[in-house]
Amino acid sequence: MKPTREQAYALLIKYNTSQALIHHALAVEAVMRHYAAKFGEDVEKWGVIGLLHDLDYQLYPEQHCQKVVELLKEEGVDDEYIRSIQSHGYGICSDVEPVEKMEKILYTIDEITGLINACAIMRPSKSVLDLELKSVKKKFKDRSFAAGVNREVIQKGAEMLGMPLDEIITETILGMRNAAEEIGLKGNL
Repeated sequence: MKPTREQAYALLIKYNTSQALIHHALAVEAVMRHYAAKFGEDVEKWGVIGLLHDLDYQLYPEQHCQKVVELLKEEGVDDEYIRSIQSHGYGICSDVEPVEKMEKILYTIDEITGLINACAIMRPSKSVLDLELKSVKKKFKDRSFAAGVNREVIQKGAEMLGMPLDEIITETILGMRNAAEEIGLKGNL
């Protein structure tokens, strides 16, 4: 099965009750949709994979990117979707290497959405709508800010994609702006 967006969202909330995790999934979905449109790819497919990428994280954090295989197989989800989801944890909790462009994008932007989220909520506006590249770059260099964000993964992903980090940050901000209200980052704008 190639899940629809509605089916994917139902699965997301079936396995996740944390508002922070749901917001993260929605942010990654928005960014994946943005990149799919930019590259002329299947926006629905990329969005669904973004939405489901952390499906197993709340209930099975120690088995992240492993348990998701079982959960999605039980739901009848296509192996291609499962493989792509597994690949976002490459080198951390999965040995499935990102090879397709979609997988490389997911691998790269998963972490950077967390950094952008942290940058946005620190702004007076509490919004991603007025967040700029220079602010994120400054915080990217400050390892104590959003310390849980794996900057090495972001850099490795940029290398995999052959894209400059500035472009990845900019495009990720734009993708997150598309869902600002849904992900709690509209702020007071």
